[in-house]
Amino acid sequence: MPTEFVMLALLILLALVNILWAGAARTRQYGPEWNMGARDEQVPPLHPFPARLLRAQANLFETLPLFVAALLGAAAVGHLGPLTHWGSIVYVVGRIVYLPLYAAGIPKIRTLVFSISLVGLVMTWWALLFG
Repeated sequence: MPTEFVMLALLILLALVNILWAGAARTRQYGPEWNMGARDEQVPPLHPFPARLLRAQANLFETLPLFVAALLGAAAVGHLGPLTHWGSIVYVVGRIVYLPLYAAGIPKIRTLVFSISLVGLVMTWWALLFG
């Protein structure tokens, strides 16, 4: 299997980890009845840790569709190569490092790591266009 698709599988796993971690943190704050309920009632604001996990999840879901589209598009037109290989690694590793940095509330390094992951996304997109 090409490295790009191994990275895609890791990215899906990362998204699931992020979803479950954020959900567990909110459940710890609001309780299992809230989690299993309709969630129609007003709840107090999230504590900082679960709020950061939820923001990290939203941030991932902003760029994840762009990366998947660029990667699958590049594969569809036969443009898998060094740019998609390294671009997918840079993007996914950046996103893996980003999550715990955001969860820990580390601001400047987190932003740098996010920017690095965007470089991987742009590399993959570039490969889609220019092979």
